[in-house]
Amino acid sequence: MSTPLPIIDIAPLYASDEDGWHEVARQIDSACRDWGFFYIRNHPISAERIGQLKDAAEQFFALPVEQKLQIDITKSRHHRGYGAIATEQLDPGKPSDLKETFDMGFHMPADHPDVLAGKPLRGPNRHPDLEGWEALFEQHYRDMHALACTLLRAVANALGVESGFFDERFVEPISVFRMIHYPPRQTATAPEQQGAGAHTDYGCITLLYQDQAGGLQVQNVRGEWLDAPPIEGTFVVNIGDMMARWSNDRYKSTPHRVISPLGVDRYSMPFFAEPNPDTIISCLSGCQSEGHPPKYPATTCSAYMLSRFAETYAYRREASAAAAAT
Repeated sequence: MSTPLPIIDIAPLYASDEDGWHEVARQIDSACRDWGFFYIRNHPISAERIGQLKDAAEQFFALPVEQKLQIDITKSRHHRGYGAIATEQLDPGKPSDLKETFDMGFHMPADHPDVLAGKPLRGPNRHPDLEGWEALFEQHYRDMHALACTLLRAVANALGVESGFFDERFVEPISVFRMIHYPPRQTATAPEQQGAGAHTDYGCITLLYQDQAGGLQVQNVRGEWLDAPPIEGTFVVNIGDMMARWSNDRYKSTPHRVISPLGVDRYSMPFFAEPNPDTIISCLSGCQSEGHPPKYPATTCSAYMLSRFAETYAYRREASAAAAAT
């Protein structure tokens, strides 16, 4: 299926040819500047692994709601578990999203000092009680983290910072792996209810597997919505807000949305690469000048994430309001 978005072969990132590695970094840099979205192929995540995850997703989301709500994300202090349909509202001008989700992150046991200290977005994962699920998903999280770090080394090269710049900021990250089920569009409660309302992602980069149902759309610089169709064997990669802030908008955090397909269920699996929570997100020295001063004030990863969660999750707004009142 054709698309105007770049399709980048990242095999050279795993080879010893330095010229090939730099050429991939150049292609990523161009795609991030012009689009903020691109596809990658020849990555190390196998089709067998994707099949296992898709089977697990179908099994989990087919469970009775009461069973899924045993790991209700709105009852989690650290934003892990199951999000029922309409829990998230990405576009404030539209109804809540027509999707259900499962979120997991960097696992920290309940007795870890950061968890005991009540640090935000820190804690154990909350997996459903399904045979083989936890081992499969924890391994996939580690593998997606490794893939994201490989891409981020190329990004670091393109932005003119040391190759390990992102590695040292992704030691104990707050990256999230999410499974999403979009029911068919005809199940919507209102005509304007979308699978996922128009939004930008919050973190550094997102790596997305999408099944063959389609529905992902990307907004170009002219404000037009373009289809980003599923392409076998690829991930869609997009720039998030933190990378836009680091790069002073040299790299675009591009709005995108999901239009739920008619008559079929859609499954997708984004990995949101987000750094260690205390990481300072501020304009890189090579991305500013006298004529182009920093556009955004410095912030931390966790502060920015919590502010965005409060915008899109009612339960997070309520928790923030309760904390402010005490």
